Amino acid sequence: MTKKILLFISLFYSFHVFSQKNGERPNIIWITCEDISPFIGAYGDKVVKTPNIDQLAREGILYTHVYTTAGVCAPSRSAIITGMYQNSIGTHHMRTSGDPKYQPVPSYSAVIPGYVKCFPEFLRIEGYYCTNNSKQDYQFEAPVTVWDENGPAASYRNRPDGKPFFSVFNFFITHESQLFLRKDSLLVDPDVVRIPPFLPNTPTARKDMARLYTNIEIMDQQIGELIAMLKEDGLFDNTYIFFFSDHGGALPWMKRELLERGTHIPFIIRFPGGQFAGTSNHDLVSAVDFAPTVLSLAGIGIPTYMQGKAFLGKQKSTTPRKYVFAARDRMDTEYDRVRMVRDKRFRYLYNYMPEKPYYQNIEFRLSIPVMKEILQLRDSKKLDSVQSSWFSAKPLEELYDLEKDTNELHNLVNDPLFSEKLKELRTAFQSWTNEMGDMGSMSEKEMIERWWNDKTEPPVTSLPGVTQTKDGLKLFCNTSGASIGYRVLASDQVKQLHTVTSWDATVIMGTGIKNGRQINFEPAWNVYHGEIININKGDTLEVNAVRIGFKPSIIKYVDGKTIPSNEAKNSIK
Repeated sequence: MTKKILLFISLFYSFHVFSQKNGERPNIIWITCEDISPFIGAYGDKVVKTPNIDQLAREGILYTHVYTTAGVCAPSRSAIITGMYQNSIGTHHMRTSGDPKYQPVPSYSAVIPGYVKCFPEFLRIEGYYCTNNSKQDYQFEAPVTVWDENGPAASYRNRPDGKPFFSVFNFFITHESQLFLRKDSLLVDPDVVRIPPFLPNTPTARKDMARLYTNIEIMDQQIGELIAMLKEDGLFDNTYIFFFSDHGGALPWMKRELLERGTHIPFIIRFPGGQFAGTSNHDLVSAVDFAPTVLSLAGIGIPTYMQGKAFLGKQKSTTPRKYVFAARDRMDTEYDRVRMVRDKRFRYLYNYMPEKPYYQNIEFRLSIPVMKEILQLRDSKKLDSVQSSWFSAKPLEELYDLEKDTNELHNLVNDPLFSEKLKELRTAFQSWTNEMGDMGSMSEKEMIERWWNDKTEPPVTSLPGVTQTKDGLKLFCNTSGASIGYRVLASDQVKQLHTVTSWDATVIMGTGIKNGRQINFEPAWNVYHGEIININKGDTLEVNAVRIGFKPSIIKYVDGKTIPSNEAKNSIK
């Protein structure tokens, strides 16, 4: 069995991962934010001031038709990190773990197919230093093999000399929660904002929109600080810099929806050397395409299981997308099931639960001032016909012409002029469902029971093992699809520590201060992919094996002896 597992690991990476033989591997940075549609100056917004993002657009490519696979963060981020549609792998319900009052089932980590990995693993195997600062929210517990560093101190600055890097910097300030939690002064005058027709044009709505714009402007300032750091480090001009949001939103009837305002996002890439500066790209792009595209740019083979398509690099898809797709399932405590397909002009929606209204009584959203006001206006019958339609039952199908109806208020399903387009998009939706699969067809409770074999706890990854060969040590795990992380600690090794101030995360051996106090920095886990490991007498080899959705198993190996999982886990802080 051990030899079979090792052979699987070796074949998997030899078939699907290849080295970029010519030239150095590029550095790649993702600047990500939360919950915004293209409310950015570069996209034509006349109110918000985003000079730093606008400058990125002037020096790069501005993409006009990029869409997420969900209108909410965790399912969308799952598709981004795996290159797989969330409803095809069981990460479609928002969300799988967290505060019990926001979910009707016990917390769980989705048990995705064993062959599906978080794509930074492939980068790390090929020598990349990968950092995430710092949100994950993938609907499953990320294995220790995904990142060299994950957390508020994570930075490319901590990489060993000569290593290329992939670094994510996530900006939280534009999140929906910041519409009601932030009390600082507004930078945008509520009297100058434009209120869309699906929201009431009231002082409360205008103030909430001004708060959203204010948060975007602060985010832009923070991005400016990050760009300044890149320039200071001499990296700005030789790094791919992506900017995008995890989905649209964040006001009511925006976030969580599969409409334009919930799935259309700003997306800009600045290329090394400013190549293609000041251009626009109007191809359809899905967020499920981000993972294979990064691998393509890095010169790393795209695993054949990935459902996304690379839109840049040597492995760029030869056929541009004709459609993008998205899915909506449970949102907190409220169940629904909607699927979406969009081409360049039209959006089609299929409502599996037409008996339910568009509106969902989501407790988290009720903290937004305008959401409370909308409900008060509804109860006093003061909403107009457009605004009150949010509370009506859904039709089975919807079709919108985005060219003529940007707010998607006029359903064309029964219009004979669009019968052929309706048939086309309906067929595209059915073909996508058949090809990709859709786990939304079973209840969430049944899905968890299948994953957990009708038990009350998730399965546990088999204990990893260590095999002594004439050349050194090899690792294995008998759980199919498990990732194996390892690290070697010398007997006298002292943990590395960080100095962290703002965006500065410079490593200083032996010392570390954050906000006036000393902090520890854990050595990263290496991704095991079949190599020989050599350790000295007295060294400790720590091995952490986990299949996504399973509980991990950890061992320590010292001088030919293995310490059992529970003891090893308790000794790793």
